[in-house]
Amino acid sequence: MLMKKYNRSFVSLLTASSFVVLAVTGVLAFVQPFSIGVVGLHALMGFVFISLIALHVTNNFSNLSRYVRSQVLWLTLAITAGLTGLFLWQPSPIRSVLELSQNLGPTIDQFEMKEDGLVYHYSPAEHYKMTLSIRAGKTFDLKTPPHVAIWLENASFFHIKTLHEPSDIKAGRNVLPYWDFKVRGWEEAQQKAVESGKDLREQEEVDGVSDATLNSSFDPADYVLPADPDNPMPYQMLIEIDQPNDDQPSLVYSVEIDNTDPRAFQLLDLIGYPKREESDENGKEAWSLYFVDERFDSALELIDSALLTIDRT
Repeated sequence: MLMKKYNRSFVSLLTASSFVVLAVTGVLAFVQPFSIGVVGLHALMGFVFISLIALHVTNNFSNLSRYVRSQVLWLTLAITAGLTGLFLWQPSPIRSVLELSQNLGPTIDQFEMKEDGLVYHYSPAEHYKMTLSIRAGKTFDLKTPPHVAIWLENASFFHIKTLHEPSDIKAGRNVLPYWDFKVRGWEEAQQKAVESGKDLREQEEVDGVSDATLNSSFDPADYVLPADPDNPMPYQMLIEIDQPNDDQPSLVYSVEIDNTDPRAFQLLDLIGYPKREESDENGKEAWSLYFVDERFDSALELIDSALLTIDRT
């Protein structure tokens, strides 16, 4: 009997102390940036806590069985189910609380659209942080948000990586034709590389997409995280943006990125709007960028400014 009493005390105290660890790590995971140590401790202690709860139920089964027969059980289950559904649904008040968290997770990129503009973070390595901050213009409306695509091209103007694609892919491909054209060319090159039994990065020349140039790599790591930092290859970031139902073509902004500086602050320039040309000499689809003309008004005020910041320290 005495042994059983000590066993119950031991399990109860261990359950309580484990709960303290779960509570503390849960709060730390919310208020601090992502840490695999904190999240890992929280997850593993969760499994320990489940085991302790099972022991607690075993030691106190007779008492707990009375609660199961009580009408309060259904009330607690209803409250738990309601809160679970509410947190999964994440209405605006719940989302506002979650947005206070500093834990953005282990993902390498984050995209956020707010009333004052757009922010895109890209961090493929601990020492590399890219931030694109787009300040909203007068015609920017979060209620009918614009379609946006962000991608990288090499110095030969070939797509090498899409950083952010429109949330509605089907609509985005229709209203962002320049990005769509570049991506389709890249996908075609990938398919041909697969059919030839080669990796796209290993293929020095891809028919219809690339000539054999010194800067025709399709591997974004060759540009963003070059093996030889002293001899990086230049590349560029592009944005294509379109406001729904404004009866104006999309606009394309661009900036050339120089990897030689550890820190860079660069403004993107408006380089034109896309227009499909007659097929090229090989009969393939072709698009070009043209200077904006008199048809553009509100579209020019979607973006006030776009600043690219890169920290390679």
